[in-house]
Amino acid sequence: MTAKTASSPHTLDLRAAAILTLCCVIWGVGLVMVKTANAGISPMFNAALRSIVGGVLLYLIARWRGVDVFQRDGTLWPGILAGLFFTLEFIGLYTGLVYTSAARGVLFLHAAPFVAAAGEHILIPGHRLSGMRVLGLVAAFGGLALAISEGLAVSGGGATLMGDLLCLFGGIMWGMLTVVVKATPLGRIAPERSMLYQLAVSAVILMALSFAKAEAGIVSLSPAVVGAFLYTALLTVVFGYTIWMWMLRTYSAASLHSFTFLTPIFGVVAGHLMLGEPIGSWLLGGLALVAAGIYLVNRPQLVPAHG
Repeated sequence: MTAKTASSPHTLDLRAAAILTLCCVIWGVGLVMVKTANAGISPMFNAALRSIVGGVLLYLIARWRGVDVFQRDGTLWPGILAGLFFTLEFIGLYTGLVYTSAARGVLFLHAAPFVAAAGEHILIPGHRLSGMRVLGLVAAFGGLALAISEGLAVSGGGATLMGDLLCLFGGIMWGMLTVVVKATPLGRIAPERSMLYQLAVSAVILMALSFAKAEAGIVSLSPAVVGAFLYTALLTVVFGYTIWMWMLRTYSAASLHSFTFLTPIFGVVAGHLMLGEPIGSWLLGGLALVAAGIYLVNRPQLVPAHG
């Protein structure tokens, strides 16, 4: 594998794979933390508060690093569009986790790669999907289908299905957000600025939605709820999403999103260990197909880092 190939936008080198794996662990555990925080904070208010706290901290970090977050560079409208998709993603996710388990929610959220890969294939020159990548994405899609079938077969399957579909909607919005970032000038600006657009727009809309729904807001601030909320605001938003925005500037969205199929594996394990959520045989089968999709999509791209 040559240096030229290693620097290709399609390539995930070993260093990038290690960073992305850490993000997948954070995101996988993060959905367990969202469900835990939802037990003491109303879903939309919880999501809005997370955007506010995460946004303030990220703004302070950006200022400390010397990033001009208010410069005029033609990214305002793409930033607002990205913020809308980000908001819709978390409306689906936070509401969906009221009805379905964290293990199932994290799996359906990762429908995002299909949307991102298709959008990148159509809109961005040089990002065509190879046959191997398509096969990997199809395998992962089969895993999602298996998980939906299992949800319909259990007691209370109707409510579970609604939660599953809401999380699936969140995943579709995440994929569309990725395409917006890659296809507009947002992909060329500082990752802190790109993330702050999304947090600012989502904070306003989610808080307005919380008030419109007459949510109770903060119901119970137990140590578990506070710890879970801080995890989502600090680790998931400030670290995880900012690193994700940085990686989108460098690597193919298809490769990145396909690799994040690791997140459901960590999420299912975390949901089982931390919340006692059951792991059915069909869900395990779905995870196996997802793992096969990761292997098929990324096997040709993993090469030693250069420099």
